[in-house]
Amino acid sequence: MINATQLTVGWLTMFLLGTDLFVFSPLIPIVAADFRISPGVTGLGVTVFSSTYMLAAPFLGHLSDRIGRRRVLIGSLLGFGVANLLIACAPDLHLLLLTRIFAGAAAAGVSPSIYALVGNAAAPERRATCLSIVLSGLLLSLAIGASTGALVGGFFGWRPVFVILAVLSLILAAINSRVWPSHFQAVSRVHPTFPIPWLLLVRCMLPTVVWSTSLYSVYTYLGTGLISLGFSSGQTARAILLYGCGAFVGVLAGGRLTDRFGTKFTTGASLAGLCACFLLVRLTLETGTHVELTLALTSAIAQLFFPAQQASLVRDFPGQRGTVLACNNSALFLGISFGSLVGRVGVGNFYLNLTISAGIALFGCMINRAAVSWSQSNGLANSR
Repeated sequence: MINATQLTVGWLTMFLLGTDLFVFSPLIPIVAADFRISPGVTGLGVTVFSSTYMLAAPFLGHLSDRIGRRRVLIGSLLGFGVANLLIACAPDLHLLLLTRIFAGAAAAGVSPSIYALVGNAAAPERRATCLSIVLSGLLLSLAIGASTGALVGGFFGWRPVFVILAVLSLILAAINSRVWPSHFQAVSRVHPTFPIPWLLLVRCMLPTVVWSTSLYSVYTYLGTGLISLGFSSGQTARAILLYGCGAFVGVLAGGRLTDRFGTKFTTGASLAGLCACFLLVRLTLETGTHVELTLALTSAIAQLFFPAQQASLVRDFPGQRGTVLACNNSALFLGISFGSLVGRVGVGNFYLNLTISAGIALFGCMINRAAVSWSQSNGLANSR
């Protein structure tokens, strides 16, 4: 049975991971000035980190199922700490990008291991709630961790930010080694590892890809879209802050709803609600009323999906939890990449962006329903 200490450490680990992921963007102007290169080129530090994460996560998730999630988690956190120290010492852009690749690979072993450990330890009736609590650390890092890192970077330079992240990574490696008992080292004997039905797994991942494509095609260009419609910088910042608060509330609510009503209901409701909310956002933008509240509601409803999807995968693939949760993270990043491409179509016409994204969410609702039916017909779930 999972305890409060394990949940707290899991939350802190995901908060650190998210801070490292999100903090590079606000530091781009400082890094660019230091290396005397353009911000556009410096932005590759974000691209190589996320791309490496997406590609490395399935391999490290599979490794955690084979040699133990606790071992992969601790090793990845140690590697993450070393990578951040190397980033802080990088003398030029080329070495900075190489070390960001190293950091992305190490990060890919952290989050699926945490999710799998929490999923194993939590009671089935509280599993989604526990997963949502840990996931909330990643979301809150966008609002608090990244902004704090940007503030430190503004006063002391960008290198101390990564030194701090490195030290915290090493400290959390030591703490995680203590809070997860040694019997978490091996894969559970109750759920031995079997060959993964990859065709079924791909079908189960499709809702995550479509959901994140729909969500991030809007979020990626949210600030740009609002400013193009006449919002001031202050109004845009407030809208994005409320959007982030909505995401935090939504992911916690998603865990509770999943434990109460099941994964099938929660994922379907999230996708259908996201479609409706994007159209509602368009309406409020046209009328100029309650835009910020509608954005917060949209974000909250959208984030109901992810903890429900994770709980579904943990239940349906008990012997390969590390692998499937890692694949789900890769599907998330793949959808984010697709979303950034789709969102470019609507640059200059945010209304079009919202309409296209609503259509994608509706398509995701149908894909999700098909994935549920397919998994049930293959005996993987009683009430996915």
